[in-house]
Amino acid sequence: MRFNTIKVSDFWEDSDYAQEEYVEQYLTDELITSIEKDLGYKLPASYIELMKLQNGGIPKNTCFPTNESTSWAEDHIAITGIMGIGREKPNSLCGEYGSKFWIEDWGYPDTGIYICDCPSGGHDMVMLDYSNCGKQGEPEVVHIDQEYDYKKTWLAKDFETFISGLKNENDYD
Repeated sequence: MRFNTIKVSDFWEDSDYAQEEYVEQYLTDELITSIEKDLGYKLPASYIELMKLQNGGIPKNTCFPTNESTSWAEDHIAITGIMGIGREKPNSLCGEYGSKFWIEDWGYPDTGIYICDCPSGGHDMVMLDYSNCGKQGEPEVVHIDQEYDYKKTWLAKDFETFISGLKNENDYD
């Protein structure tokens, strides 16, 4: 499909922190179905495909360009990691700091699944936004900025485009 050319060693950082906080067990169809049921949304095929290579973690490229400023920068956002599909790691879709945590504890909009945390420590997040497609459709990827009254900044038409558009932080120094 889309990510069959990605080498895990080229895409993901290999660190103890990523293993402890993000990287979940190998995906099974049963786990995917269970997580989708818990979240109430169908996960994009491209997200599942990437998670089958490694189920969550910290990518080497952590920045995504924007056409408008955010609380992070004038021309991009940054992510800390991508949440895996599971419940075991703190930063997984249904983990301690998973999607429901951001909605229920921080008041983030309940229009999708939060998939990436950001270096701000909770003051902005990246979400699969199902507002325009319904819970079974292909979500857009947006940045939600808690510092700007949960302002939504459109990033990409789909998850594949988001992943393909990630840039290295050195591109912005």
